[in-house]
Amino acid sequence: MLSRAHPGLSLGALDVKMGVRVLEASPERLVATMPVETNTQSFGLLHGGAMACLAEAVGSWAAVIHAGPERTVVGVDVSATHHRSARSGVVTATALPLHRGSRVATYEVVIRDDQDRRLCTARMTSLILEPRPAG
Repeated sequence: MLSRAHPGLSLGALDVKMGVRVLEASPERLVATMPVETNTQSFGLLHGGAMACLAEAVGSWAAVIHAGPERTVVGVDVSATHHRSARSGVVTATALPLHRGSRVATYEVVIRDDQDRRLCTARMTSLILEPRPAG
């Protein structure tokens, strides 16, 4: 699904297992959804780790698009504040840039439920690496 939103990128195995679907992809805004039901903890609530994982994924993808196809992006920091949880439905994560430099890109990721309530606010920072010389 991500490759349709942006050529050259694809979902990883964990993204597929979590049911992530990318709706919009650019360095300015990346939007993805994830079902609640298959990503719950033992009390039936959306797992905080699943929200953090989704936030890291969308922030990373936006940084990859910003960096361009020649460079590699690695995550160096992710932090998430969980405001509330959900028991059903689909959540939507939106990544917006806080800083897009030549070496570091930082995105704020907001995750909302079907009623547009904020569930999580996260910050994802990626380091942009230059290509290694051949040889």
